[in-house]
Amino acid sequence: MSWSIIDTWIIIIGALCAAGCAIPGTILVLRRMSMMGDAISHTVLPGIAIAFLVTGSRDPTAMLIGSVAVGLLTAFLIQGIQSLGKVEAGASMGIVFTVLFAFGLVLMRQAVDHVDIDPDCVLYGSIELAWFDQEPDGLGIPRGAIVNSVMLLANLFVVLLFYKEFKITSFDPALAKSQGIQPSFMHYLLMTMTATTAVAAFETVGSILVVAMFIVPPATAYLLTNRFGMMFVFSIALSIVAAALGHLSAITIPTWFGFSGTSTAGAMAVATGVLFIVVLLVSPNQGMISRLWRRLSVRILVIREDILGLLWRLEERGQGKMLPIQLSEAIGTTELSVRMALLSLKKRGSVSKTASSWSLTERGRTNATKLVRSHRLWEVYLDKHFPQDTHQLHHAASRLEHVTTDAMESNLGHAEVDPHGSPVPDEE
Repeated sequence: MSWSIIDTWIIIIGALCAAGCAIPGTILVLRRMSMMGDAISHTVLPGIAIAFLVTGSRDPTAMLIGSVAVGLLTAFLIQGIQSLGKVEAGASMGIVFTVLFAFGLVLMRQAVDHVDIDPDCVLYGSIELAWFDQEPDGLGIPRGAIVNSVMLLANLFVVLLFYKEFKITSFDPALAKSQGIQPSFMHYLLMTMTATTAVAAFETVGSILVVAMFIVPPATAYLLTNRFGMMFVFSIALSIVAAALGHLSAITIPTWFGFSGTSTAGAMAVATGVLFIVVLLVSPNQGMISRLWRRLSVRILVIREDILGLLWRLEERGQGKMLPIQLSEAIGTTELSVRMALLSLKKRGSVSKTASSWSLTERGRTNATKLVRSHRLWEVYLDKHFPQDTHQLHHAASRLEHVTTDAMESNLGHAEVDPHGSPVPDEE
């Protein structure tokens, strides 16, 4: 793999573009308006095409004005169709952005004959050629880097200026209105940010792939933190990493299969998806693996306590030892789960093994006594306040005993025997 200054600038431009998109994208994700970013990024196309047809050039100011106007029109139309037509939000977005996007494609075909523009560039971007477009000349900085830098700084400035307003309106618009903040103003300010960012990014990643930059890094950051400010930090950081990984994969992975390369903008969008999947799997709080581990831990905890309670009751009847297969049949779970729970209890010093059977230790007996006491007090409480069949009492108490705290148990009262006639163990 040969590396040049062009590759360096491709990553820089991609990172600036993705980071700039991540800022309004974070607010869109928090406000559950992700598809609005998709709609606006598509509907800026007719604004760009109209600017081309009117001015006959790729003047950035005309493009910006046309795109922002159509972007705001998109927001107005979606809101109007949703409220006046009683149409569901997703359907209203689909109606507006598909019609306007198709209209933009029709206009773009007309613009091709009058303006030096490649429709594929508008749709998919041309970040690979960004190095050769240097205006003004002599600085050695591509125009795409300047445009995306300005957009990133502008978005940062707006978010920092209206940080409190964005935060409150993202979570509680009614509270914001009661504090003198206009949710509608913040909404259309966000729409303006989204439209202008889409215009700044369309030459880099196109009007289609920009959706990935708007949505995927913020959605990934949402899996990593629940703090408003940190979401922006994580979104920007993930966007930069995705830009670097995307370009590196675009120039290396295709060569493994005999190809010269692939679309860098497309590879960057794919990289955002790969990062999302990785975080979805390994996120400490919301990752699939951590969730499965917590569920397994809770399940093993319940089985451990069920084993303690069962062995205690056996001792109460003059027995006290049981085989794993007998325990699994009595509890109603797999033998593997029981063996895992027994090993965990043995490690904690709650059970001991004699030959192939298991029995309580003194420590385990103490814990089991507390558990059985909680179970029988719950049966007494439920029978007093919510009379029902004794089998139902036992089933309900079997669930509640696992989540009972000392404070909760103190409110259950005192009793000598449970509704089944079994004695309630003393606190000692």
